[in-house]
Amino acid sequence: MGIFMKQDSIIESNDRKNGSMEEKRLHDRRIVLYLAFTFILTFAIEIFVIMPLAGDVDIKKAYMAQLLVTGVMFIPALGVLFTRLLTKEGFQIKHLMLSFNLKGNLKYYGLAWFGFAFLILFGAVLYFVIFPKQFDPGLGYARAMLEAQTKAAGTELAGEQIKMVVSIQIFTGILLAPFVNFLNCFGEEWGWRGYLLPKLLKRFKVIPALLLEGIIWGLWHTPVIIMGHNYGVGYWGFPYLGIFAMCIFCTVLGIILSYLTIKTKSCIPAVIGHGTMNGLASAGIMCTSLENPYNVFLGPMPVGLIGGAGFIFAAAGLLYLLQKEENAEK
Repeated sequence: MGIFMKQDSIIESNDRKNGSMEEKRLHDRRIVLYLAFTFILTFAIEIFVIMPLAGDVDIKKAYMAQLLVTGVMFIPALGVLFTRLLTKEGFQIKHLMLSFNLKGNLKYYGLAWFGFAFLILFGAVLYFVIFPKQFDPGLGYARAMLEAQTKAAGTELAGEQIKMVVSIQIFTGILLAPFVNFLNCFGEEWGWRGYLLPKLLKRFKVIPALLLEGIIWGLWHTPVIIMGHNYGVGYWGFPYLGIFAMCIFCTVLGIILSYLTIKTKSCIPAVIGHGTMNGLASAGIMCTSLENPYNVFLGPMPVGLIGGAGFIFAAAGLLYLLQKEENAEK
């Protein structure tokens, strides 16, 4: 492929040909094993454990379901350990994609951190420019949520206090989200970007590899989409439209995270970008109107078509650059 390592130009001997074929089979076996382990374990836990808990009227069981959903994010990393151990792939540091590699790569870390924050907020602003009636200067959604919380605590917040709280939450989210969400997002990114991505790039050209990775990542979310994650329930086309939308979102986001991984030879910037996304994705809905509900498939969150417009354009541009570099290496 030329992106991670150059392929041998000519295979001269039969022994070398046979060795290459065996290597290819082992490589494909590792991909299949990794995906089988990750999908089967994830689906089993989410369908047979989390779904019954999430549908229970007991608040403690519903809370436990939320904790388990967070725990499931570590399964792709467990898939890496399982596959490496079972196929005797080993744990050589240079192949684990875990080095920070800061030298010469600070711009990629900046893109993962502040670039993601900018694109999230850009998408929210764009959504409200297109649908101004769904924007509430009084922060209707945030007001309802905070009032419910403070009422339970026996206190009240004034309008200006609510705006201050939301502003502080967004500001601290920009600064702290990558660190607060680091461990959870590491569980996914070491699997998808740190392990699966390099293997797909050895088997396919860059465009099909990244598109395939995104679809796989999106389909992995199927059970939680059915439970209402990101898109809710009861919408037209439920749950198929939600699953389709999630595949689109994961493909777009995956291209950007993969670009960061390829450029730095590490999944750490992808972890930071994913953490920023998880911490700030809901910032836009704080400003939505209760009287004029937002359309989750459009925005203002980045999982919507308009809310994610900045990511879509960025992904298209980065995919073009990667293909251009791949063609130049031929």
